[in-house]
Amino acid sequence: MAAMTTSFTTVKANVAASRPTNLSAKTAGFHGKAFSKASNGSKVFMNRWAGMDEDISDDQMDIARGRGMVDPLFQGGAGLGGTQNAILTSHDYVSDGQKSISIDGDYYISPAFMDKLTVHIVKNYIKLPKIKVPLILGIWGGKGQGKTFQVELAFSKLGISPIVMSAGELESGNAGEPAKLIRQRYREASDVIKKGKMSAMFINDLDAGAGRMGGTTQYTVNNQMVNATLMNIADNPTNVQLPGMYVAEEIDRVPIICTGNDFSTLYAPLIRDGRMDKFYWNPTRADRIGVCQGIFSDDGISGQDIEGIVDAFPGQSIDFFGAIRARVYDDKVRDFIGQVGMDSLSRSLVNARDGPVTFERPMMNLPTVLQYGQMLVMEQENVNRVQLADAYLDGAMLAGGSGSSHVE
Repeated sequence: MAAMTTSFTTVKANVAASRPTNLSAKTAGFHGKAFSKASNGSKVFMNRWAGMDEDISDDQMDIARGRGMVDPLFQGGAGLGGTQNAILTSHDYVSDGQKSISIDGDYYISPAFMDKLTVHIVKNYIKLPKIKVPLILGIWGGKGQGKTFQVELAFSKLGISPIVMSAGELESGNAGEPAKLIRQRYREASDVIKKGKMSAMFINDLDAGAGRMGGTTQYTVNNQMVNATLMNIADNPTNVQLPGMYVAEEIDRVPIICTGNDFSTLYAPLIRDGRMDKFYWNPTRADRIGVCQGIFSDDGISGQDIEGIVDAFPGQSIDFFGAIRARVYDDKVRDFIGQVGMDSLSRSLVNARDGPVTFERPMMNLPTVLQYGQMLVMEQENVNRVQLADAYLDGAMLAGGSGSSHVE
């Protein structure tokens, strides 16, 4: 028994002797710190976590940005299951409203439009002494005059990455949701500016979502809160908080650009001069000619013919001329349908093995464009002349008077 005790003591002593005696170095290494001896005998401080607190890069954005830069074998699939996608959907990382605008082609930008938009954005980025700059620029005018496209062209030229909202997002089944979304999108645009890139908040058709169109629309609590939220942001552009949380820090000022057809339908205190700077966009003849030159730039139509097209339809909006160009392609599409056949359209359009459908451009000249333009004008006149809603209501109120409610 004594022999067994002696051998056990000997083994225990040998194990203890084989353990490292420099426990302080291991303990320091566990906390990320270690000391090593240089060749001259001095101690050198080593920290593998040094600089981590100074790294302000956004890992989520880096992951999304790195997609396509590595071997596709190791980057996983595309979409939500891929390894090169941001795993968080919070507005702190990738915003659904952020839009990168890159427009190819030599399109016309109205000098007056570009001047007004640029001056408004620059005034909101610089600090002018004792001057209250309106935060919101309201661009309004007739339907189809290219307000949104002109704004996008200006953003592309200025290198602005906007946060975009539409009129449909200004109403919701949940009370207060649109107002919260406006604040969230505003802070997203401020985060873009904080990262060193110009941004702006762009709201399409503000009057359609927050205005009152006579007695045919109902004024909801969301309409009231959207107007009140925009007023509050215009008064305090550097202190915009999300509901339920308060962060005592100033954010970057973000200019807001709105488009609409009639701002008189909005809440009057919102459109006052201190909050909203208003710009009426009514393209001149030179503007219409410049836009049409961009529309027909690939069709070989001379500048003189374009002036004739613009003068032939003086009361039409700018998108009318784009509709003419699209209508000219109808004959080519009919020929394609006749060649393929009605029964084979699915295999040719959706499940095509030969790639997307291509065909020669139709020949465009002044008589052809004028012919299709007159067809569109006749359709517009038919809509205004034959008002079926009035005819149906008259027939319902006077049932049996004429024996039919059909339009004669």
